[in-house]
Amino acid sequence: MFTWICPQCGREVPPAYTECPDCAAKAAQAAAAQPPGEPAASPVAAPPPAPAYAPPYAPPSPAFVQQAPAPPPYQPAPPAEVRPYVPAAPPEPHGGLPTWLMAVVFVFAFVGLGAGIFWTIGYFRGRPTTPPATVESPAAKAGANANPIQKYIEVAGVRFTDTKDKIGVKFVVVNHSGAEISGLAGNVTVWGRTQKSEEDAAGTFTFSTNLGPYESKELEAPLTTKLKVYELPDWQNVSTDVQITAPGVSGGSAPPQ
Repeated sequence: MFTWICPQCGREVPPAYTECPDCAAKAAQAAAAQPPGEPAASPVAAPPPAPAYAPPYAPPSPAFVQQAPAPPPYQPAPPAEVRPYVPAAPPEPHGGLPTWLMAVVFVFAFVGLGAGIFWTIGYFRGRPTTPPATVESPAAKAGANANPIQKYIEVAGVRFTDTKDKIGVKFVVVNHSGAEISGLAGNVTVWGRTQKSEEDAAGTFTFSTNLGPYESKELEAPLTTKLKVYELPDWQNVSTDVQITAPGVSGGSAPPQ
């Protein structure tokens, strides 16, 4: 049971009282014994009595202590259901080749495919996109009489040009004789050095000029061919056949060397 201590007398006062009953009774007796006409002495002004001995704090009665509910009795959990171990069934064997043999087969298949692609590209690169044009070689005509000065004339330095959708040729004509040749003209057949006897010529062109003794001159002429410029042989693989058509030499005499 809780109590409070009176600050005047030092006694324990139940919590139901707002003031100490002993101090209140003493104050009432003092007021009754005082003669009328005199002001009542203030109880506060009187010296406070010596405080009585305060007993030590006593714990509250067990009746006022709220009892906690008792925990329910321990009940063990029901045992879990134990299922027997059943091993998984092995996979059913499938028909077919083993894995290592399939890997070997795929490797050979990819290698064969790559080799086939490489061979096809090389084959089509080596072939012209259009069939080679048949160019008549004037120098190779049967029964054509060679001009006596033909052995002194050389055509070299053949280079192909491509301007305005027209293929031309630049070349150098050399006079290896000591005579002046006026009105020199001829037909030139262009071959590739790798050409075989049954292959066709790459093209032909004609020229005409005047040459002094041991003189060389660079000329340019249109090339008669049905090939594209990229199908013509490279300059280092070009050879020429020359047939001189003019001037004619009477009596079969050759110019002096």
